[in-house]
Amino acid sequence: MKLLYQTHSPFARKVLVFAYEKGIADRIQVVHHETSPTAANADVFAQNPLGKVPVLLRDGATALFDSDVICAFLDTLGGESLYPRTGEDRWGALRMQALAQDLAQSGIALRWETVRRPEALRYPPLAQGYALKLTNSYDWLEANADFDAPVHIGHIALATALDWLAFRDLPSFRDGRARLTGWFDSFLTRPSMKATPLSGDTQDGAGHPSAGAAM
Repeated sequence: MKLLYQTHSPFARKVLVFAYEKGIADRIQVVHHETSPTAANADVFAQNPLGKVPVLLRDGATALFDSDVICAFLDTLGGESLYPRTGEDRWGALRMQALAQDLAQSGIALRWETVRRPEALRYPPLAQGYALKLTNSYDWLEANADFDAPVHIGHIALATALDWLAFRDLPSFRDGRARLTGWFDSFLTRPSMKATPLSGDTQDGAGHPSAGAAM
C-alpha cells in the first residue's frame, strides 16, 4: 500500500498514527505530496477528485480517500480493532473522532482568516466564530471526554488534531483544562506519535509545481 501524505496535515498524520497503533505501518509506503486549494497537485487529483491527502493506494483495488474511510479500512487488516464494537463505547469513540475532525477543520478555517488569506480579504467576525468553536470544544472535552478507555480511533483523531493546533499556534487547549492537557501530554509519549512528527510550512499560491499546503 502507498499513502499519499503531507507532513503538516492533521488528517494524513491521523492515518499514519492509526497504522502504527495497529502495527501495520511497515506495510505502507509513505509518499509526501503538497496540496492546496490555491496550488493544485495533479498527482493527488488523479487519485482523489478533491485534490487532498491522505489518499491510500491499494494494489488491485481503487484508491481510498478521507482519513475516516482509510482508518476504517486499515482496521480490517488484522489485529485488535481500534473501533469499539457496540454500545455507548462505540458512539463515544466515533463522536470524539467527529469532534476532532471538526476541531482541525475549524483551525484550518481560522488560519485562512488570520494568516493565509490576504489581509484585506480577512473577516474578523468569522475568525472569532471559528476560535469560539475551538474553545467551546476544549471545554466540552475537559468536562465530558472519556480518557480512561483503551486507545481507540477517537483518541487518535483527537491527539493528532490537538498537536496540529499547537503546531500552528492556534488558541491553546491547555489553560484551565488539566484533564485534557494531562491526557494529551501522555498520548504524545506514545511511539506512534513520536514516529510521525509534524513539520513543514504552508506554501500557498500558484506558479510552483509542488507549492501549497492544505493545512
